[in-house]
Amino acid sequence: MLTLYHCMNARSFRPLWTLEELGLSYDLKILPFPPRVFAKEYKDVNPLGTVPTFLDGAMKMTESSAICQYLATRYGGGALSVAVDDAAYGAWLNWLHFGEATLTFPQTLVLRYRRLEPEERRQPQVADDYAKWFLGRLGAVERAIGEQDYLCAGRFTAADISVGYALLLATSLKLDAEFPPAVRAYWQRLQARDGYRRAALAQEKAAAEQGLTSPV
Repeated sequence: MLTLYHCMNARSFRPLWTLEELGLSYDLKILPFPPRVFAKEYKDVNPLGTVPTFLDGAMKMTESSAICQYLATRYGGGALSVAVDDAAYGAWLNWLHFGEATLTFPQTLVLRYRRLEPEERRQPQVADDYAKWFLGRLGAVERAIGEQDYLCAGRFTAADISVGYALLLATSLKLDAEFPPAVRAYWQRLQARDGYRRAALAQEKAAAEQGLTSPV
C-alpha cells in the first residue's frame, strides 16, 4: 500500500494530485498544520515534522517534487513522465523542480510573514519582497505556455503538477490577481482536470472527517 501523510493544500498536494492522476490506490493520512506542533507523534514517522511523507513499503520520501517524479517513473507507464531519450526530458526535469525551488520557496516566506507568525513578528516588507520575487519568476511560466497548453513534451506531465501546486499556493495567498493572462488560463486548465478535482475532494473529505482546515 502506498501511504501519503498530508496537510490541506500543503506541498503534499503535489503527490496527492499525482496519485489521483495515475489512478493509484493509496492510504491518505491527513494531519493538522503544522504537524510538528499539533501532531507531535508524527515525528516518529518523519523527524522533521514536515509534510509530505510518502511510503512505498519500506521506502520513505519527504520531498514533494521527488515523490511526483518517483510515482511518474515507477508507476506511471509514461503517462506523466518523459523518457530519458526524449528531447523534452531535460525541460521536464527542470520544470518539475522549478515548481518547488523557484516558485514555491518565496511563497513560503510570504505565508510565514503575512499569516503564520504572531502579529508582533510579522514582516510586511519581507512578505511583499518575496511576493514580487515569485511574480517575477512566474514570467518563465508565462513564456513557456504562451503558445501551448502545457509546459513541455506537448502534453500534461508531472511538471505541470509541480508548477500547478505553486499556482494553487499563490491563489491561497491572493497573489493570483497578478497572474498574466496566459498563466491564468493555464491555471484554469489545470483545475479543470479530473485528477486535480479528485485530489481536492480527497483532501476535503479526509479533513472534514477530522475537523481540519487549510493552513493557507
